[in-house]
Amino acid sequence: QIIDLAWGATLTRFISLASKQLGRDFLSVGRVQTPTLALIVSREKEIGAFTPTPYWLLQASMRHGEHEFTALHARGKFWKKEEAEAIYQKIRDASEGTVLSYKREEKEEFPPAPFNTTSFLREASRYGFTAASAMRTAESLYMRGYISYPRTDNTVYPPGMNMDGILDKLAGSFGPEVHRVRSKRRSHPTRGKTMSKDHPPIHPVGEADGKKLNKQEWRIYDLIVRRFLATLTENARAAVSTAEIDVQGETFEAEGYEMLEENWRAIYDYYPQAERWLQLEEGATVSVEDLKKVKKQTQPPKRYQQGSLLAEMEKHNLGTKSTRHDIIEKLYHRRYIKGKNIRPTLTGVAVTEALERSADRITKPDMTAELEREMNEIAEGNKALEDVVTESRKLLREALQALERRKEVIGTVIREAMAKQRFMGKCNKCGSDLNVITSRRGKRFVGCSNFPRCQNSYPLPQRGIVVFDNEYCDHCGAPIVTTITKRKWKKCVNPECPGNK
Repeated sequence: QIIDLAWGATLTRFISLASKQLGRDFLSVGRVQTPTLALIVSREKEIGAFTPTPYWLLQASMRHGEHEFTALHARGKFWKKEEAEAIYQKIRDASEGTVLSYKREEKEEFPPAPFNTTSFLREASRYGFTAASAMRTAESLYMRGYISYPRTDNTVYPPGMNMDGILDKLAGSFGPEVHRVRSKRRSHPTRGKTMSKDHPPIHPVGEADGKKLNKQEWRIYDLIVRRFLATLTENARAAVSTAEIDVQGETFEAEGYEMLEENWRAIYDYYPQAERWLQLEEGATVSVEDLKKVKKQTQPPKRYQQGSLLAEMEKHNLGTKSTRHDIIEKLYHRRYIKGKNIRPTLTGVAVTEALERSADRITKPDMTAELEREMNEIAEGNKALEDVVTESRKLLREALQALERRKEVIGTVIREAMAKQRFMGKCNKCGSDLNVITSRRGKRFVGCSNFPRCQNSYPLPQRGIVVFDNEYCDHCGAPIVTTITKRKWKKCVNPECPGNK
């Protein structure tokens, strides 16, 4: 807390004064927040610099008896169109193929490890929860006695944990699932890589009444219960098959997947696995129903979502299980990032680049990770608090001195970026710029930069992200904006516009 307060207060004061963003609209910099934002900005630059490369696949739809399946040419991706075209022309009229080889083997699929905070938040984010909302819901369930403490690194149940007692409590609301666990109980629960003595993995401790929980609370409770039950259930069993098929001298490959025993998968249905029929034998003849030459292209790295960003933060030792979701929420609140597929705003990019040019170390995970390790050593009694705080202050002083030398440039760059981010088009009354403005009461609206000469203004939704894409209304000439919350809609910003009636 001492270190975070010193870094956060000092650098936030500098960046806010440099950019002249004071009051409610101040900009923040933090020991964990800034490297996390830098990860997002770096990913966005990778995406922007990515040049897609075309490639081609040869894809065959085949049939054996009553069953259809898909096979791809054994070469996989063809990077030269003419090579794919030559083979396609050679076999385009083929009507059958011969199975060269067929292999089928059974495999066991292990249940997932128990939930710690990070894995729980990652899983919840896959189903529409923000990290912060998932944690708030889990904390509410904990306070009401439904689940264990949700802030934990542990992925190993402690010895002596009363599993049967928990199953008895869950039998009322999850009867079929508990019955399956008891009939297919594994000898030992699954376990993850992290074992700690702070708190057990997240698990249910009491039966919840669905009528007393709202929809969001039940979804989180259901997720935690099913994960717990899955960790006690036997491995699933599946058959995986592969085949090589000759089509006029060209080899195609097919893959199949068949579920034999669902076991834990029947309980924890958050990992759906589509079955693909493939039961052949060597020498068998299959019919070729269709053959396609499919053009595709390589894809850029994916933007982070909250779950993958949490994993990246954990990988770089940025923050702790108790703070990571709050850091992400703060980045949204400061309008440094936006969207479910996370993108940095112009302000987020400007702040990051300004810091990178002047005090690069602030934006790197290395320094923050090192301080996290030293703080852990303090907790374990291996280092003195005063020594770590003194070293941290020295690093902060050096960073601040570097920033002060470029204060004017940093402020100008950030202000220009924020002006672009607030721009909402041209005023349909006087032609000046329309900008997003925040009132003294914290309400946002669109107002004319020519105020008070021009008093044109429009209300804005108070929640979600508002984006102007340089479109204007055909009816009244006001800007058309896109609002993104849980859904996305586009409309004229003027509530009196005939087009909105």
